[in-house]
Amino acid sequence: MPSPAFSRRSALAAGAAAAGALAAGPAFAAPQEGAAPTSAKGGRLKQSVCKWCFREMSLDELCTLGKELGLVGVDLLKPGQDFETLKKHGMVCTMTGSHALTDGLCEPKFHDACLAALEESIKATAAEGWRNVITFSGNARGMDRNTGLENCAKALEQIVPLAEKHDVVIQMELLNSKVNHPDYMCDTSEWGVKLVDKVASDNFKLLYDIYHMQIMEGDIIRTIKTHKDAFGHYHTAGNPGRNELDGTQELQYRPIAEAIAETGFDGYFAHEFIPKNDPVKSLTEAVQLCTV
Repeated sequence: MPSPAFSRRSALAAGAAAAGALAAGPAFAAPQEGAAPTSAKGGRLKQSVCKWCFREMSLDELCTLGKELGLVGVDLLKPGQDFETLKKHGMVCTMTGSHALTDGLCEPKFHDACLAALEESIKATAAEGWRNVITFSGNARGMDRNTGLENCAKALEQIVPLAEKHDVVIQMELLNSKVNHPDYMCDTSEWGVKLVDKVASDNFKLLYDIYHMQIMEGDIIRTIKTHKDAFGHYHTAGNPGRNELDGTQELQYRPIAEAIAETGFDGYFAHEFIPKNDPVKSLTEAVQLCTV
């Protein structure tokens, strides 16, 4: 049933609202030349959106809007009814969920539960012909970084062969431990890239969250260009605040999107900002901004 804040009438009107916002252009760093794109279909990046950020919309409503904007799918969903809703709209799950964020692969006592969740998600994702399953390092709980890396590698060595068999990529998310996720182990690109190198499989990569890594280390574009082969998925959000990709935040998303596209990236670029303003307008402007 449609949510009260985003009615069926609103869903049907989403296309008109999106078109109007696109015509007006984004509030920050508009395309430098030529007419504004009408949707993400005209760009080199396959854009998607994270459902959890748009709580006022049902998944059905978000898919309706996403199709209008040229998005290819929705991030961070789990198998079941969510998959059926996506398929009804001709969309894909661009990143399938798995185990808990804090209780992750760096701690051996959580390995059995994490690996069971990953196996379930890998098989369900592969059954749809889709691509990505998320994983997390979990919190350190006093563990040193080298031990945590070795523990993660041992767990991944058990599950990566299944991902290889099913042509699915396991993606460990880089998160900040400074603001949002205190004590999270995989909180820098350097640590994550070391893990990717140790596992040494095309079916294990990093989910590079631009918002989180801006908080932890900055130097976003140089890092993307240097470690492009280690990054299999991207998330967006404005910093500070994790809100719109507009003039209230410090990241220049258009040159970031251009840099990612120039690396030849063929994965998904997912919007994970929490809109403070009208969600249709905010997502529309973000999609236009990153259509390069």
